[in-house]
Amino acid sequence: MANPLNQQLLKAVSYKDKIKEMREILLANLVMISEIPAPTFGEERRVQFILDRFTESDLDDMSRDESGNAIGLIRGTEGEKTILLAAHVDTVFDDTVDHSVRITSSQIVGPGVADNSLGCAVMLTVPNVLKHIGLKLKSDVILVGVTKGLGRGDLTGIRFFLDNFNKPIDHGIMIEGAELGRLSFSSLGMLRGEITCKIPDEYDWTEFNSSGAINLLNEIISLMQAIPMPTKPKTTITFGAVHAGKSYNKIPTSGSLRFEIRSESAEMIESLNHQLEEIVDEVSSKFQTEVNLEIVSRRTPGGIGFSHPLTKIARRTMESLGVNPIISPSVGELSALIDKKIPGVTMGITHAISLHTNEEGVKLEPIFAGVAQLIGVLEAIDGGLCDE
Repeated sequence: MANPLNQQLLKAVSYKDKIKEMREILLANLVMISEIPAPTFGEERRVQFILDRFTESDLDDMSRDESGNAIGLIRGTEGEKTILLAAHVDTVFDDTVDHSVRITSSQIVGPGVADNSLGCAVMLTVPNVLKHIGLKLKSDVILVGVTKGLGRGDLTGIRFFLDNFNKPIDHGIMIEGAELGRLSFSSLGMLRGEITCKIPDEYDWTEFNSSGAINLLNEIISLMQAIPMPTKPKTTITFGAVHAGKSYNKIPTSGSLRFEIRSESAEMIESLNHQLEEIVDEVSSKFQTEVNLEIVSRRTPGGIGFSHPLTKIARRTMESLGVNPIISPSVGELSALIDKKIPGVTMGITHAISLHTNEEGVKLEPIFAGVAQLIGVLEAIDGGLCDE
């Protein structure tokens, strides 16, 4: 008797060429969705496009929920299980940026194409792919274009959906445009925040350093760098952006520092949060000025293990398609599934170019292996191969 896993892997490999036959539909979806700006909290037009595409694909139970998520259902033949396929709709580019895309024989270039217009386009194309390859799933598959995922959105869209969806979700796959080979099945603890400072107009400058807010921020950074960082649990602080001043000869009276802490330990995250609060209080008191700490987003570490059936199937499926699995933790939508104890993974579709710049792009040829791995894992979940 043939091994069910080996049969499934062979099917996943066979899907790649069939998916190539859908190149025009997939790329059309990618181009159209890429040219619709979707900054966090401003995703309405892109969500409507997704819903229109769901309608054209004859999905069931289409809706836009109170968080603005686009939802559509591929009804299974039995419906005993529910599998979530989701992609975040928002990008880091606002609507003042020209979202026109350039297409060549090997790549598509444009703001947000990789993160995450391609993820959305693939999600939109899944119903067409299933019909084209003749795959009818037993499970219900719920497709969700997730809003408010990035930055200050703090995963609001996916959290709202999971809190309010009326059926248990058995497994989830989060789709990211990049990077092919990415396999996330766990989440790091994370604390992302912004420290702002403002010097009062009546400040006595004879008592203050002539660099103004820059001196304040430098003091804060020095104190943060002096915090001992353990190697176990692995913990890092990243300084992402510093803003202060506008000219050569004017002392800045305000400024801001954006940072991110990541750790394998929830306790370490909390400890560092308290230490940051003490640093802010110390600098504010020392310089007699206003310094504030705002926590923008937070994640709790957790997830399924390397040996979980879903993880193993995902790895084997990638390898069968010639894709080298790159294991990396997530701080994205997968974190919300982990909080709900839902087994899930995040998978990337292709290789990105110049990520998060106006010249961001995706390589076209690897996309078909990326979609094939997604369909292969989806089918394996549906067939019970990923159940513990």
